[in-house]
Amino acid sequence: MTAAGAECALAATRAVPPDATQQAVGYPSLFLLVLLGALVPLVPTGAVVSSAAAVAFHHSNAAAFSFGVFVVAAAAAFLGDGVLYWLGGRGVRSRNGSRWLDRIREQAAAEPLARARERLDRRGSAVLLVSRLVPAGRIPVMLACLLARMPLHVYLRGNLPAVLGWAATYQLIGMLGGALFPRPWQGVVAAVALTLLIAAVPVAWRRLRPGARGPSPGRGPGKRRRWRSRGFRGPGGSRAAGPR
Repeated sequence: MTAAGAECALAATRAVPPDATQQAVGYPSLFLLVLLGALVPLVPTGAVVSSAAAVAFHHSNAAAFSFGVFVVAAAAAFLGDGVLYWLGGRGVRSRNGSRWLDRIREQAAAEPLARARERLDRRGSAVLLVSRLVPAGRIPVMLACLLARMPLHVYLRGNLPAVLGWAATYQLIGMLGGALFPRPWQGVVAAVALTLLIAAVPVAWRRLRPGARGPSPGRGPGKRRRWRSRGFRGPGGSRAAGPR
């Protein structure tokens, strides 16, 4: 019986295709890394997604694996953003704040936060559409939404297309890196390098350009607006706001 059981286990192991094994390991790892990166902004999630896309490009069924990378990355980013916003919102509503809100504040520099609040006043939740595509733009926009008391469901609705666009963009970067080189590891290196370059160029430009523009005059904290939990319909709909 023992010998027969060992032969059955060996046959079952041989019957498992390598692609299925890689899916079982790769997709959960990708999900956890992107989720962690959404909660802890120090993790370069764009490079993670690009690397996974570069590896998926070299699989025998590249289309299916690439679609899986897109779905997993978008779902993890959406969940992570929602959890982080909910945790930050608890700090905004509390008199004593919270550790998560303090962490969000630490990651948002004064000038990007001022620009995010200004654009939020003008465009509403439509500002979320490009928040993830702009390097280091996600946290200032999220903090601006928190300070404006935007409801969680409004934030999630505006953040969904942003997450989909972010996942598609970095997947295309990874596929480009995979297409340029014959080996997966070479594509991963190229995708990571390209991702880091894209993230560094705008930051360097803002630091080196003369006369960086600050927030517009006359838009002080006393003139900010808050979203009401009722009556706000997002971009293109009616928006109810009251003075702070």
